[in-house]
Amino acid sequence: MAYSETPTLDKTLDDADAALQSARRVIKTEIDGLRALSNELDAGFARAVDLIAAASGRVIVTGMGKSGHIATKIAATLASTGTPAQYVHPVEASHGDLGMITAHDVIIGLSNSGETAELSDIIAYAKLQRIPLISVTGNADSALSNAADVPLVMPGSPEACPLSLAPTTSTTVMLALGDAIAVALLERRGFSPNDFRMLHPGGQLGSRLTMAVDVMRSGDEMPLVNRDSPMTETIIEMTAKRFGCVGVLSSAGKLAGVITDGDLRRHMEDDILAMTAAEVMTADPKAVSENIFTAQVLAMMNENQITNYFVVADGAPVGIIHIHDVLRKGLS
Repeated sequence: MAYSETPTLDKTLDDADAALQSARRVIKTEIDGLRALSNELDAGFARAVDLIAAASGRVIVTGMGKSGHIATKIAATLASTGTPAQYVHPVEASHGDLGMITAHDVIIGLSNSGETAELSDIIAYAKLQRIPLISVTGNADSALSNAADVPLVMPGSPEACPLSLAPTTSTTVMLALGDAIAVALLERRGFSPNDFRMLHPGGQLGSRLTMAVDVMRSGDEMPLVNRDSPMTETIIEMTAKRFGCVGVLSSAGKLAGVITDGDLRRHMEDDILAMTAAEVMTADPKAVSENIFTAQVLAMMNENQITNYFVVADGAPVGIIHIHDVLRKGLS
């Protein structure tokens, strides 16, 4: 009977060391490629951004194989940062999906060699319909580069693959160039956190970009009394609204103070039921505006050990936020 040899500890350590060396070599090679890209960027990049910014339609991003996967990511990044974009598969384009591309669009074609045969129909269509074409290649003298209105040429950095066959450095550089285009357009358009929130309503990003106005309780849900309200009525209001606090209004309707459970305990020996809200309240309470991010409210709650914040507009309470309302949005 044959038994498989159990790896020795030395062999396991050797394998782990070899894996780490390989990983560091790959990462260093790709970093070198990115550094070369940064150093070699020229006015062509600015022309590409100008071309996209001037277009009234979408950015059509296309590529085949690994370049196609990168093209899909670039299209998604553009779309999520305010530049309408769509990935079109070059083979599907040859079978009817060219109809997705209009004369108002701009095309970005990705191919490291610049000689990808599957892109030929999209290139021909762009020329026929006079649709601006931006190329991203590693070969300035390729068919794709020569056909482009704005050719972007990546540096001739070696692939991280030891066989120089698997797209590694080239796809990393391609992806970074797409990110650079997306961010340049974002900054030019003045894309704001509110714009980002509109396009990312779900998930952790969406929850972090919700505003106080999105989670606050308003109207009759707010626990409010007047300065001269007797504490008997004030305690009833606190109990009914279940926030553990009550806001105290000035004669002008501004938030003059807040009464919490702690304030009640501090005045238990002062015949509190004979007092008014103004005599018990903490004046000038902490409050937030409607346009503050919910994540900021949570940070303030943690820092100040407060479970509620009134939301004010021009000093008047328009809502109240409890920590549970914030946590229900997925923030922690």
